[in-house]
Amino acid sequence: MIAETLAGIALVKSAVDGIKTAIGTANDIGDIANYVDKLFDGEKQVQQQRSKKSGVGVVDQFNVSNVARETIDARIAKEKMQEVATLIDLRFGPGTWKSIVEERARRIQEAKEATLAAKREAIKKHNELMDNIKIGVIIAGIVALGAGLIIMVMVSVANALM
Repeated sequence: MIAETLAGIALVKSAVDGIKTAIGTANDIGDIANYVDKLFDGEKQVQQQRSKKSGVGVVDQFNVSNVARETIDARIAKEKMQEVATLIDLRFGPGTWKSIVEERARRIQEAKEATLAAKREAIKKHNELMDNIKIGVIIAGIVALGAGLIIMVMVSVANALM
């Protein structure tokens, strides 16, 4: 658990260091995009670790050092995000960071909606298939019952003629 949290905060710190190094010579945001991706990934890992408690013993969950580490790491990550926001806004103009964050959020939301739509479509197709199978079984049953009745009538008629 501690290693995962350290990995997240280490990723945040290394991304910020990379951005600080490259921001002065960056011609556009694409020059530092890789570092920004790492920053978001590291911040996400820190937040997930902070909220994730499954598989952790009760003693570890409430251990003061773990609580303090998670809280401080989350604040450091938030502080580093703000530092990068300031750097990017200073280099590329006010509102650039806000635009990046908003566009990222929009794309994440679109991806979630697309995933949900695909799941709904798969469920719809599955239900249609099940309905078609039910109809096929019912038709096959009716045909078998009809054939059985015809055979019974023919046997009865044949017996009556004999």
